Amino acid sequence: MDRARLACLLDTLEAGLVERRQTLRLCLLAALAGEHTLLIGPPGTAKSALARRIHRAFREARYFERLLTRFTVPEELFGPLSIRALEEDRYERHVAGFLPDAAVAFIDEVFKANSAILNALLTLLNEREFDNGAGRLRCPLISVIGATNQVPEDEVAEAFFDRFLLRLSVGPVSDEGFRALLRDGEMAETGDGGHVPPTLQLGATERATLQAAAARLNLPAEVLDRLGELRAWLAGEAHYVSDRRWVKVGQLLRMAAASEGRAAVQEWDLGLVPFCVAADAAGQQAVADWLAARLGVREAFSPPRLTRVVEAFEAQLKAEREANDLDYDEAGRLRFSAVDVVARGGAFAEQDAGTQAGALASEIGDAKGGSAALRMTYARKRRYGALHIAARTVQIDALLARLAAYRGELDARRQSLAGWSAQAVWADCGFMAAAAQNLAGVAAALAELERRALAARTGFETLPRLDEPGLRPAAIEHEPLAD
Repeated sequence: MDRARLACLLDTLEAGLVERRQTLRLCLLAALAGEHTLLIGPPGTAKSALARRIHRAFREARYFERLLTRFTVPEELFGPLSIRALEEDRYERHVAGFLPDAAVAFIDEVFKANSAILNALLTLLNEREFDNGAGRLRCPLISVIGATNQVPEDEVAEAFFDRFLLRLSVGPVSDEGFRALLRDGEMAETGDGGHVPPTLQLGATERATLQAAAARLNLPAEVLDRLGELRAWLAGEAHYVSDRRWVKVGQLLRMAAASEGRAAVQEWDLGLVPFCVAADAAGQQAVADWLAARLGVREAFSPPRLTRVVEAFEAQLKAEREANDLDYDEAGRLRFSAVDVVARGGAFAEQDAGTQAGALASEIGDAKGGSAALRMTYARKRRYGALHIAARTVQIDALLARLAAYRGELDARRQSLAGWSAQAVWADCGFMAAAAQNLAGVAAALAELERRALAARTGFETLPRLDEPGLRPAAIEHEPLAD
């Protein structure tokens, strides 16, 4: 099935529906992958209309629909007992026209049935088989769309809940969609919308071909890495996802790529995963936020990691700018603090430089014998050699080269997302926008880090140098080299 035909099919199915585009598309994707969908929301939110439209996507597919209550009996779902079989001591049902005979089914209030019915449904949903008397029937079931107002918390319900790969929250339309609902709602309610011509419908052979194409696709390393990270994160949040569900998630991603005519799954397809691994809208949003913040961003160029590198250079520059060295006079002799000179009286201060130097040298010698030592001044800023400064700038140049490479790679990722979004059939618009916004934020952060790294480089280049004009050779002899 080519992508143009698929897009036309989806447009036809969506006709007359208000704010149900993504829900319908996910239901159809699940059906193409042979999976089931659970719609969670209050009554009157077009859940049954969605199921009927999904049925129209398939050629020669029988449809079954039933509302379950606590009084529902197995005959309502699986068919009445065969009187003739009972006469022959066999316990069999007439399944024609009932759930075991259907290709697409809608079961409303799925959790209101008793545990016996739910247990019987488990095998039917997972293995597509139904135990009818002493034999087991192979069922033509493509997909079941269930609906419920809420999911109860008990062991049987949890096992049944796990059979639905996609869990989609369906709420009332927004204030913006209310006018369109009143204008177009009659068509959706009566079922006149979404008529699909046979040329657009999918036959059994086409579905089998599509599933075979999906099975041949591999999950690339970046997708597997992200799924592994997500699994670990969910485990840390005390949220268990079964191995069976992870396998089905991989199959759904392959079907998304194959149905769009792509040769490989892309990391952007992971936007479908929140609907599979979280049970409600709040949990799905948390998973979507986690994914959107990580897709397209390698750990190597994550802003927090690179920020620490830039901060290290900035801290080093600050330390070197503020570092002081021993001070020397023009003759290359150490200067002593003014307090030491003043302490020895004004007569000492009136001596010429040579006499002071001799006197100070004498006092230093006396200090070795027990007198108080004089203090040398550190008022002069430390000066650095060319080798030291060159070493610092070379390091920053290497960092700038890394930042430029990361920015180029990130730009390629952003272009990849834009190209994928332009042709994506199943993507959630909100997730795509969040991923694009995150990548833009990372790009801005990398640009700011480049600016700071360049500023640090300029700072190292302007450090006081040992070979500055006016520095006497005698002073250089006493200067401790920074490099």
